[in-house]
Amino acid sequence: MLQFLLDHISTVDFILLNVALGLSIYLTLAVGLLSLANAGFLAIGAYTAAILTVQAGWPPVAALLPALLLGALVAAPLGLLVLRLQGVYLAIATIGFGEIVRIVALNGDKLLRLVSGDSRLTVFRGAEGITLPYRSPVLFLGLPVTTWQLLVYVVALAYLLAMLQRSRYGRLMAAIRLDGLAASTLGVDIVRYRLLAFLLGAAIAAGAGALSAPVVRVIDPSQYGFNRAVDILAYAVLGGMTTWVGPIVGATVLTALPEVLRPLQEQREVVNGLLLLLSIIYLPRGLADSRLWGGWRHWPTALRERFAGGPAAEPLPVPPRRGPG
Repeated sequence: MLQFLLDHISTVDFILLNVALGLSIYLTLAVGLLSLANAGFLAIGAYTAAILTVQAGWPPVAALLPALLLGALVAAPLGLLVLRLQGVYLAIATIGFGEIVRIVALNGDKLLRLVSGDSRLTVFRGAEGITLPYRSPVLFLGLPVTTWQLLVYVVALAYLLAMLQRSRYGRLMAAIRLDGLAASTLGVDIVRYRLLAFLLGAAIAAGAGALSAPVVRVIDPSQYGFNRAVDILAYAVLGGMTTWVGPIVGATVLTALPEVLRPLQEQREVVNGLLLLLSIIYLPRGLADSRLWGGWRHWPTALRERFAGGPAAEPLPVPPRRGPG
């Protein structure tokens, strides 16, 4: 087992990273917000770790706390501006935020040089990106320390979200998602709870970005565009948006699948789109739907009914024949 993990350690790292990102968007979806800002917060965390590593000599893991704080700090004014929007309008606004982050990373050095007057100043390094110095991996129990850091981060997030889902706040999140108007009439401050979910999701995504820096090693703006935002959304949609287990299942499947279907690597986005389409049509509650796995013995009957247009009609009773007279 250990040898298998070592042979596929890069895939394991990206599964853990994508699971953390799936959990970050689960928080906003759990309160009925279609936010696609997580790729932008991922970039903020990754650039925070890369800059502190290259410019100040910090180990990347030490940048985790600054990345978490910076993600929440940026999310606070953004949330106050956009969280009164709903549906597609919120999605468009948060896509715009992600593009702003990407453009700042692409052209930020020009602005810094203009302000400072130093023509040689480089921080973001434009399209070239920031390359972290290579360090020989430190092993712990046979696995790289960077993998353990991601694993601990994901396990901590899963535990916290499991506790959150069972708490009063988790029940309020579900109520807001199902019917925000009804929840507001009962005295629930919807804006406050949505802002809190947005802040937590942003911090989680930024923390994942900080831990991803030594795994990716080259941090450049092309990694954090619109496609990345859609991928993060896909983890939650495929796995299921009503429980924290869903993003874990969805991220694992969508990250491992290209390795299984390596001949279709160039069609990765087509395969992801097809999986999402089939999931939305036939598994609207996601792969982690407990009713799906709890009733696996009834799959053949359910599939026959699904494709036959409903349960088979029972034959009408035949009235008994009466004799003459």
